[in-house]
Amino acid sequence: MAILEVKDLEVCYGVIQAIKGISFEVNQGEIIALIGANGAGKTTTLQTITGLIPSKAGTITYEGNNITKIPGYKLVGMGIAHVPEGRRVFAELSVLQNLKLGAYTRNDKNEMEATLKEIYARFPRLEERKNQMAGTLSGGEQQMLAMGRALMSHPKLIVMDEPSMGLSPLYVNEIFDIIRKINADGVTVLLVEQNAKKALSIANRAYVLETGKIVLSGDAKELMNDDSVKKAYLSE
Repeated sequence: MAILEVKDLEVCYGVIQAIKGISFEVNQGEIIALIGANGAGKTTTLQTITGLIPSKAGTITYEGNNITKIPGYKLVGMGIAHVPEGRRVFAELSVLQNLKLGAYTRNDKNEMEATLKEIYARFPRLEERKNQMAGTLSGGEQQMLAMGRALMSHPKLIVMDEPSMGLSPLYVNEIFDIIRKINADGVTVLLVEQNAKKALSIANRAYVLETGKIVLSGDAKELMNDDSVKKAYLSE
């Protein structure tokens, strides 16, 4: 069953059309990868889904509800969380304050504290550094914080934009292991990732975006063996 359906989505920046009528779906419990070159429209797609930028045409349906015009802050309460490109942690706030901000839609303090314990169990380094300013963390730790902050809202669908960007190979492997575990715990994942090889290795299905259009889609493992995908995105 589809938790998210995008149909005939169009997005424009002024006179420039960034997204040209794309359609795709994300089924409950899947990891879906969106891959493509810089400027293909991947980030724009995610930002439109999560209500950060408006669409020109098309519909976005989440759990059977049309959310096309719903602002981002309301979508958090509906179960959609966004881990943005570049992490966007609040540098002048502590790790703990950043995490608590992720739970701003939740009213039950006991439930929030229970989720915080789960986050610390998943990211032990965040507990070790809970009183440290977020801006002083390493890139990998900031990425963990951004993911932990999103999970504090207890999402059903988590949207991640370039989680491995700028990280060392060691941290990249760790981040992808965490994504896999988050999914195994029942959270559906929509992943935009420049590292196509890594993304396809953990995804169930994938869509290839080129200049605002979906040009290829299918089983992630099959796409890894597709000659055109290999040539464009998987060559060393």
